[in-house]
Amino acid sequence: MEVSSVDRYEPEFKQAVNSRNRTIWVTLNPLANSNQKVIADLAIKYRLPSICARSDYADNGCLMAYGPSYSDEGKDGARYVDKILKGTKPADIPVEQPTKFELVINLKTAKQIGLTIPPNVLARADRVIR
Repeated sequence: MEVSSVDRYEPEFKQAVNSRNRTIWVTLNPLANSNQKVIADLAIKYRLPSICARSDYADNGCLMAYGPSYSDEGKDGARYVDKILKGTKPADIPVEQPTKFELVINLKTAKQIGLTIPPNVLARADRVIR
């Protein structure tokens, strides 16, 4: 789906279902970030399991989230700002890859869409929303 405004979400979800898509993966972008609940509610309405890249999406109703630790990203950003304010040139700061990824599963959403999450998957989750 390519969505350019919030009013396009529902038609795109309908099209996804009509095209026999069975899941959705939500990438990070400003529109999606500010409409997490809309996306989650539509995924539930159309019974599409959803995976997102940040844990706050799962907090807002997406089925699961897998991505870099959101709190660690904030700490990394603060560390970069601190270095720059102390005189380090931004070009001299190495790019770092995330080292911690977290899996969050929303069991409330799983129940609403009639999906059972296997116990071995739940055991691997960093956090389960019940």
